[in-house]
Amino acid sequence: MVVCHLDRLLQDRGMTLTELSQRVGITYANLSALKNNRAKAIRYSTLVALCHVLDCQPGDLLTVAPAPDAGQPAAQ
Repeated sequence: MVVCHLDRLLQDRGMTLTELSQRVGITYANLSALKNNRAKAIRYSTLVALCHVLDCQPGDLLTVAPAPDAGQPAAQ
């Protein structure tokens, strides 16, 4: 599962989702879906724009969480 850390980055920068939406040119609804881990995909252009405005790298914004059954032997 890919986890978005947009809430933490916004808090660290003292920025609201509304302000980010205006600065990046992405709808509030789409950013909200990303922030709440409901987005199914993200365009590279959107990722680049977010990283520019937030002054971060993609790995600061998105990480991959281990699968819930990671560490369990595969069923045979």
